[in-house]
Amino acid sequence: MRELLTSRYRARLAESAQDLQAAQALRQLAFRGPGAGLDADEFDDGASHLLIETLEGQAVATFRIATFADGDALSIAYAAQFYDLRTYAAQSGRKAELGRFCLHPAAQDAGLLRLCWAALARIVTGHEVNHLFGCSSLAGADPGLHGAALGWLAQNARGPDDFIPPPRNGAAIPLGGPNASAQGVPPLLRFYLALGGWVADHAMIDADLDTVHVFTALDIGALPPSAAKRLLAMAG
Repeated sequence: MRELLTSRYRARLAESAQDLQAAQALRQLAFRGPGAGLDADEFDDGASHLLIETLEGQAVATFRIATFADGDALSIAYAAQFYDLRTYAAQSGRKAELGRFCLHPAAQDAGLLRLCWAALARIVTGHEVNHLFGCSSLAGADPGLHGAALGWLAQNARGPDDFIPPPRNGAAIPLGGPNASAQGVPPLLRFYLALGGWVADHAMIDADLDTVHVFTALDIGALPPSAAKRLLAMAG
């Protein structure tokens, strides 16, 4: 991916161990709070890492993306810890898993999210990805915190039965809840859904990150013309 430069930020792929540590340090802050240490795991080695920095060099956003060739089983994907991906993997086409998407807690600029999405669009189109998937997280591992958002997802974003992956480990949380509302749906998940993405019919708890997450997928090859045009415009 070519570097993306705005008047305030620079978006680029990590190129060194120092770059990776900067991404991991930001993830530590965003997911686990202030304190020493790095948010690092075994899935980092197989992924590319996007860094968005201020022009002064401070990391303010990051995500990782791992690509899989057509026919790969996806058993080494992060999401495979929680979901049985065999049915989903059977779809033809190149796939990419997006994960650890986060912003600096002090970041308030809406343009930063747009730059993240533009960088993601450029990576997806550059790698000729057909299917994008990942775990969309809601902060807080108590499902009771997210009843309204999960209820809204059940009513408006549930995916096709043929491709929804069943739970693999842990207790599944059925989507649903009183007073359904989109208010608690995270911005990244809203972006997926606005392009035609879908979610599984259940959520899972990630105790390590203190989140509830739901499997999310986007079939890029099936995008309606307006959404495809939007994605290509961001990539450009």
